[in-house]
Amino acid sequence: MQPRGTGVDLRLPVLPFAAMAAVAAVGLSAGPEVGHLALFSIGPAFACVSGTVRRALLVGAPAFVLCTAAACYDGLFGSRRATVALASVAGVTAAAALAAALRRRAERELADVRSVAEAAQRVLLRPVPTLAGPVRLAVSYTSAAAAARIGGDLYEVVPTLAGTTRVVVGDVRGKGLDAVETAAVVLGAFREATPDEPDLEAVGARIERALDRRLDGEEFVSAILAEITADGTVTLLNYGHPPPLVVRADSRARWAEPARCAPPLGLAGLGPAGPEAHDLRLGSGDQLLLYTDGVTETRDHTGEFYPLPERAGLLSVDDPDGALEALRRDVAAHAAGPLKDDAAMMLLRRRSDEPA
Repeated sequence: MQPRGTGVDLRLPVLPFAAMAAVAAVGLSAGPEVGHLALFSIGPAFACVSGTVRRALLVGAPAFVLCTAAACYDGLFGSRRATVALASVAGVTAAAALAAALRRRAERELADVRSVAEAAQRVLLRPVPTLAGPVRLAVSYTSAAAAARIGGDLYEVVPTLAGTTRVVVGDVRGKGLDAVETAAVVLGAFREATPDEPDLEAVGARIERALDRRLDGEEFVSAILAEITADGTVTLLNYGHPPPLVVRADSRARWAEPARCAPPLGLAGLGPAGPEAHDLRLGSGDQLLLYTDGVTETRDHTGEFYPLPERAGLLSVDDPDGALEALRRDVAAHAAGPLKDDAAMMLLRRRSDEPA
């Protein structure tokens, strides 16, 4: 959205004036038989595309003057043709000014919506610490909504009193405000339970109870809970979520599959027992990528899913934030357009200055 000014905007686009100059040139060369006078309304019509009300009027005024001058030059001033042409220019100018006013109001409303979304993002998806014990952290979030910065994906990092760090990455079924509200419930329960509960299973149970009070029908949340200890051991609980990707220091990549499948959060009463915790060890330079299905289910123009393990080499960038940005750009390039679903990623990298 362009800033407002108190004077004439010096960045007036040349397109309206070029169009009117072309109409004038045609009129001079072809004569009055062509009937070109009404075409001067093209100028103000173009002006409303990206300009202000003032810009539309500044283009409409010379269009009216040029139409009048052309009518006098052709000896048509006062004729029915000239009157209709002048009325057309005036009418299009008025319509362009109205359209510009409505568009500017819509732009202001959109800016307000985005500012509210940014405020909500700061509350729901707070900045994560860059260090958590022996690992460095980075996050990336891309919302599928064109005018929003947040959606149904969620992540959080909370340290415990025991010196470990617990993280959650999840994906709410559905979109819109209901999904954002459900994400807020999960994050609130996770933040409240993490400092108090002795293990991840108890944290998951607290989130489950919070969702039971909130969710109706078939709503649910797939999620990964993880706990990182000082020696680089990561304990994972998988609630119906895509498995994390482990990328070793030598670039070998494999899925961290759960030992037992479990239903997503919110569906505990409909499925088998909850998830079984499984551990993995991150050595020096090893990485663990937590993500939502908006990453792996991104399709290209042929319908092929994004090959995440094959692109694990993009995570070799020294800076974790730069590594996630490279991966995010690659996902967007694979989609060849806007993402169809929100995509959240969290990268945990064992620091090379820590003993393995």
